[in-house]
Amino acid sequence: MLNLRQLHDAFATRFGAPPAFVVRAPGRVNLIGEHTDYNEGFVLPIAIDRATFVAARARVDRTIRVHSAQLDVEDRFSLDRIEHNPDQPWSNYVRGVVKAIRSRDLPLSGADLLIDSQVPLGAGLSSSAALEVAVAYALQLLNDLDLLGEELALLAQGAEQSFVGMQCGIMDQFMAALGRAGHALLLDCRDLSYRPIPIPLRARVVVCDSGVRHSLVASEYNERRAACEQAVQLLRARLPRISALRDVTSAQLEANADLLPPVVHRRARHVVSEIERTLAAAAALERGDLAHFGALMDASHASLRDDYEVSIPELDTLVEIARRLPGCYGSRLTGGGFGGSTVSLVEEGAVDRFAADLVAGYRERLGREAQVLVCTPSEGVSRVAVF
Repeated sequence: MLNLRQLHDAFATRFGAPPAFVVRAPGRVNLIGEHTDYNEGFVLPIAIDRATFVAARARVDRTIRVHSAQLDVEDRFSLDRIEHNPDQPWSNYVRGVVKAIRSRDLPLSGADLLIDSQVPLGAGLSSSAALEVAVAYALQLLNDLDLLGEELALLAQGAEQSFVGMQCGIMDQFMAALGRAGHALLLDCRDLSYRPIPIPLRARVVVCDSGVRHSLVASEYNERRAACEQAVQLLRARLPRISALRDVTSAQLEANADLLPPVVHRRARHVVSEIERTLAAAAALERGDLAHFGALMDASHASLRDDYEVSIPELDTLVEIARRLPGCYGSRLTGGGFGGSTVSLVEEGAVDRFAADLVAGYRERLGREAQVLVCTPSEGVSRVAVF
């Protein structure tokens, strides 16, 4: 676990004085509702108790100096010239946030930033959104800006889309900004309305990192999004009022499947059915029906594997092993796919044995090592006390 006192002292050593404050923004795990956010659908994530931390202090000039403790590298750039850094891709998330704030004509001074994180990189737990929101919030505090949680999330999302080039939905940044302790959030990605859904105390959320890293910007993520947009365009020939796959029911999709190329039909079928599953899952969680919730998780993984084709053998293996273990209600891949993690809902009393057997089974089947995180639903971005 990250030591805040060490982060504070490391900042003082590197920059010559202690930070003004430290902020944290959590990673997230999505319980169900994958690839629905950019289709204006519903998602059901939690913010996790693993976070990215930023120690910050204002400068008197117009320079942003940022050091990554994880990577032990530093970047420096001027507020008056914010360009991509091809040599340090991680810093483009910081640069994008700074440019997004500048584009709003908000007052912004230079800053020294030291970043460290507990969110595994490339594990599908939204380390990029945690970084973006933490940096944006630190700059907000340094410059006394008035950005609400939703605005902060949208600013961070815009930075990732326009500067980094990842056409992400709003879920990741929203959870980093507005997560609720003890709850999942049923988020409507069309209007950003949301409803907290309590996680029953008898259930635990278990994330298993497959160890397979992905790079969504360089993957087929943007192609999946383009297929969804193509489906909407083609379906409008008979459904002229739709503006996103959110507006299409499963019955409508199947009745008009002849309009779509086979691959586009499968992509759309996943999104439309996943939106329906997410609403059903939220209702099941509210009434404490964990068995039904788990069955919906299982169906979600099958759809992601077969229709959206974003799973890989390692994730399929972890899900298969998890479902056979005592106490597991359901399991699925989480995040964009092509690597990363699975998420399972597990009976509280079975968590320790579940985690050990899942890691052992994965090692036996594929000869790979997995890392398990038992996650507690966490609050969104906040300032933290160092001492």
